[in-house]
Amino acid sequence: MAYQAFYRVYRPQSFSEMSGQSHIKQTLQNALLYNKTTHAYLFSGPRGTGKTSAAKIFAKALNCEQAPVAEPCNECSSCKSITEGSNTDVIEFDAASNSRVEEMREIIEKVRFSPANSRFKIYIIDEVHMLSNSAFNALLKTLEEPPEHVVFILATTEPHKLPLTIISRCQRFDFKRLTQTDIVERMIEVLTDAGIPYNEQVLKVIAQAAAGGMRDALSLLDQVVSFSGDEMTLEDALLVTGSISQDMFYDIAEALVEKDIGQALTLLEQLVRDGKDPVRLVEDFITFFRDLLLIQTAPDLHDMLELAAHEERFEALAKQFEPATLYAWIDVLTKTQQEMRFSNHTKIYLETALLKMVQADAPAMISSDSASPELEAKVNQLEQLVIQLQQQLKNGATAAAPAAANAEPKRRQRSQSAFKIPVGRIQDVLKNATKPDIQAIKTNWATVMGQLQRSHAALLNEAEPVAASADAFVLKFKYDIHCQMASDNQTFAVAFSQLLQQYTGKAYTPIFVPDESWLKIREEFIRSNGLKAGADEKQAESEEPHPFSAEGSAAEEDPFIAEAERLFGKDFVEIHED
Repeated sequence: MAYQAFYRVYRPQSFSEMSGQSHIKQTLQNALLYNKTTHAYLFSGPRGTGKTSAAKIFAKALNCEQAPVAEPCNECSSCKSITEGSNTDVIEFDAASNSRVEEMREIIEKVRFSPANSRFKIYIIDEVHMLSNSAFNALLKTLEEPPEHVVFILATTEPHKLPLTIISRCQRFDFKRLTQTDIVERMIEVLTDAGIPYNEQVLKVIAQAAAGGMRDALSLLDQVVSFSGDEMTLEDALLVTGSISQDMFYDIAEALVEKDIGQALTLLEQLVRDGKDPVRLVEDFITFFRDLLLIQTAPDLHDMLELAAHEERFEALAKQFEPATLYAWIDVLTKTQQEMRFSNHTKIYLETALLKMVQADAPAMISSDSASPELEAKVNQLEQLVIQLQQQLKNGATAAAPAAANAEPKRRQRSQSAFKIPVGRIQDVLKNATKPDIQAIKTNWATVMGQLQRSHAALLNEAEPVAASADAFVLKFKYDIHCQMASDNQTFAVAFSQLLQQYTGKAYTPIFVPDESWLKIREEFIRSNGLKAGADEKQAESEEPHPFSAEGSAAEEDPFIAEAERLFGKDFVEIHED
């Protein structure tokens, strides 16, 4: 006969052989003994926790020739035929591959026929959540009022996908994940029966990797046995399951305690090169630090340890940690685990988490040895001020006035030093300003604004170009804060200048100035150059007035008019003053 996997050979054949689920076994056995079974059951829970096995055992107990019994005898013809899968009155139906309404109607048509050789006709519908809505509707009425000789057992891993009308017509049993102890005990029974030597530490590694599923555990055990040959070793189990050894956990934790981040990252790189999944590593680290916390707070509960062993070195390691540090590390790893689900660079997230863990308990205050002389001087000044204020309070003086007097110059100084006006560069632009340059910028202003990023365009909502020379232009801002933000954002200045060059053909460098400062600089320039009264003879003799003289200012063209003339020609544009 061909080789069969452990999970098939050692499938439970009675309630006593089932691992865990004691609350379900006791309820079903009492119902069998006292003939209080119902017509429909819903078995829900994670994979590999015994749902289908429990359904078959329950079916055997219902149709056992010795009934009513709490356990099937597994010796009568009915029990044997159900075990072999040849009993025509126990129908197993896979809803995953038969989800259409036609298959469900075929079952419903045969429900009314009495069982051929048994007391009950039992339908075991596996993965019932895969049925279509039409199939559920067809099953609904029959599930509510089936014939007395019919029992439905529905099994699913996703009960939330079932209609509430189906759930309300069934007795629901929720299967829980098996504990590590239950899984290890069952694997010991299997290996003892098979005559295979075992190492309990190896079985713990397999149970940890199975995550509460007995079928997964037996499948991994099968792989480890096949891989190891004569004797199972811890290294073989770690390689097959993809887990990491306790020694590696210990080394990484010790490196983190000693703040040797280089060693910790080196060990992590070695694990990733060996094929370990960073997402799985984060989960294992969380479990390991949870074990250290358990060793600290409840050393007697060593049976609950999952990754760390009950050894002296781990107890000594746990004593090196403050509980707050372990809580903080677990919190960092938990947040990292959530963020890694949406990233393809999981290793980088894990490396960053290790860096955060090392720096999590770093002192936040600056020591006095590393404080700068300026900081020390300010501290001394504040101490003297406090002493003076305390003395004034004792003498009955008002402390608010000195404080306000000292605070006001500081506020004024901060506001004045918020943005440094480039007066010299602005005056250079005014000296060489030309109308064609400013008109070229204003004509293409709307187009450039439309091409900018939203964040960059938002800075220019209240801005206006007011003067331009051959290589630079002055950009006036209504609000000082916008001017400051634009000046600090070098990316914005470069992108804006390059985009403007595409439409004007010239590389203009923007110079930023607040509205109030611009008016003062412009007025001072006009007054110092005698442009207002036209006193400059050279300017008076020139054919075109300076853009910032009285005549030049009056003659400055509106950008909308310039754009209209560019599009339609000056002969077709008429200007009407309101």
